[in-house]
Amino acid sequence: MSSAPPLSARDGALLLLLAAIWGATFFFAEIALRELTPLWLALLRVAIAALFLGAVLLVSGARLPLRPDIVLGLLVMGLLNNVVPFSLIFWSQTTIDSSLAAILNATTPFWVVLMAHLVTRDERATVGRVTGCAIGFAGVAVMLGPAALLGLGSAVLPQLAVLLATLSYAAAGLFGRRFRGLPPVGVAAGQLVASALILVLLVLATQPIAPLVTLSGATWAAVLALAVVGTGCAYVLYFRLLASAGATNLLLVTLLIPITAVALGAALLGERLTSGQMLGMMLILVGLAVIDGRLLALCRRQKFVETS
Repeated sequence: MSSAPPLSARDGALLLLLAAIWGATFFFAEIALRELTPLWLALLRVAIAALFLGAVLLVSGARLPLRPDIVLGLLVMGLLNNVVPFSLIFWSQTTIDSSLAAILNATTPFWVVLMAHLVTRDERATVGRVTGCAIGFAGVAVMLGPAALLGLGSAVLPQLAVLLATLSYAAAGLFGRRFRGLPPVGVAAGQLVASALILVLLVLATQPIAPLVTLSGATWAAVLALAVVGTGCAYVLYFRLLASAGATNLLLVTLLIPITAVALGAALLGERLTSGQMLGMMLILVGLAVIDGRLLALCRRQKFVETS
């Protein structure tokens, strides 16, 4: 039984773009949570993103068949990919900082490798994938530095919440395989509509009415960035990569997110990279190379040529 295929150059570029987009979402969420509760932020994020992708669907003319099995699948996908992880991570960010949340979020590929091995035939776990994930996760921890790990023993429930969110993301990545062959924009919009319906019920049942008209401009800017770019545009990329690269390759984006955050800070804010950040990025790239497998295969071929 084969493992997931190596990333093509196109898929690798799309993975980097997706990581850059999602790398900024922790920052935007931190701003928005100053005035919004986690469930309200999750609802606004998916509802605005659903409207955005609905408009994209109208312009593109793409159609999604609404058979009962597809509708039920979209409800499950919305729950696993949006409702559960968004709510849990936003809630955790009211207690722990974004760097620690990012480290915990980077455990997602571990769960994907394990789940894919158990429930699929074409994305079996290999020594290379397990080793690569371990190296990449170590790189995330090194890059963010020991200060981000100081609170690892405290605030246990918020940290467990992030880990539960990563399990949900991993399950969503594998469940989403059933939508291969359907328009990516349609699937993205459908699961966001389903998520919004679920979250509306949760918010009405548990939350006070949010004073949306009194929110600051910074909060609305953060919400719109999360919804339109960090969710609407990102999910179009997500479903395209899921169809072409597989769930195991796709969820490696969680290892790239810290790299893009540091790179954006250096390029746009004039921040200087520390030696720890450079070492962490090198470890992450090594981990990705090990998981991808092509670099190791090239080294083996080169060694074979030299000894033959």
